[in-house]
Amino acid sequence: MLTKILIEVIQLLVVALGAPLLLGLLRKLKARLQGRRGASVLQPYRDLRKLLAKEAVVSENTSWIFRFTPYLLAAVMLLASLLLPILTTHTPLGFIGNIIVLMYLFLLATFFLALAGLDAGSAFGGMGSSREMVIAALAEPTVMIAIFAIALRVGSTSLDEIVRRGTTESLLLLNPGHLLAFIALFVVALAETGRLPVDNPATHLELTMIHEAMVLEYSGRHLALVEWAAAMKLLLFLVLLSNLFFPWGVAATSTPGALGLAFVALGAKVSALAAIIALLETSLAKLRLFLVPELLSGSLTLALLAVLSFFFVR
Repeated sequence: MLTKILIEVIQLLVVALGAPLLLGLLRKLKARLQGRRGASVLQPYRDLRKLLAKEAVVSENTSWIFRFTPYLLAAVMLLASLLLPILTTHTPLGFIGNIIVLMYLFLLATFFLALAGLDAGSAFGGMGSSREMVIAALAEPTVMIAIFAIALRVGSTSLDEIVRRGTTESLLLLNPGHLLAFIALFVVALAETGRLPVDNPATHLELTMIHEAMVLEYSGRHLALVEWAAAMKLLLFLVLLSNLFFPWGVAATSTPGALGLAFVALGAKVSALAAIIALLETSLAKLRLFLVPELLSGSLTLALLAVLSFFFVR
């Protein structure tokens, strides 16, 4: 029992402490690709510390939803870190860690964040909330279908079982449906985490904002929790992509050596995906808002093709 609790604590710390580092690494890579020096990879930690020390200013027009949402976002992402097979396929809560539960957790966070954007009564908050819900309506089914394509071959929707089968049966990774599902899920990960070409996390133009428009009214510790939750969501999506489609290095046992190797492998895989995202964000411009549904519809089509390939390619 002590070992199981320790595994969950380690996974929790990997997500909680690693998310700001991933954000700093991504910003550093983008700066280097653009010919700039860029801030330190530790800068997100300093930003969070600064925000936590400031007082949260809350409008008198807001309700409990506005104050409750930052804590909910952080709690949901931390709970998701306990369900995902981050370092090992023997997570104690793995029996409830299937893709349906995980996506409902992400959707719960998105729903409350959209409500918080509307709750302040600002025009930009409402605009960002409406755009976020449009993206979520297209993105969530794609995630479900993409991973369902893999679940068909494994025979289970359990994330632990999918990763376990991937580590023992390498031929599963050579299936064309596997590649289609990966591309579909990668596009959705960019949309769900507010990255280019769907959204620009560094924008200061209110009319082009999606995620940032919903959090304009937040400040102090509330803004720190929202930004921390957004960084954790990005890390969780990259972990999902890494371990579902490239499960090499994921520990099959709970020994310290296996967990240490899994930690190194996870860092390498997540860093590689971060480099790809940095390269894409450097070379691509933000899409017009009306073209975003077309991009997400294309990813949904790829996910459906991944499911159909199960019946034609064995």
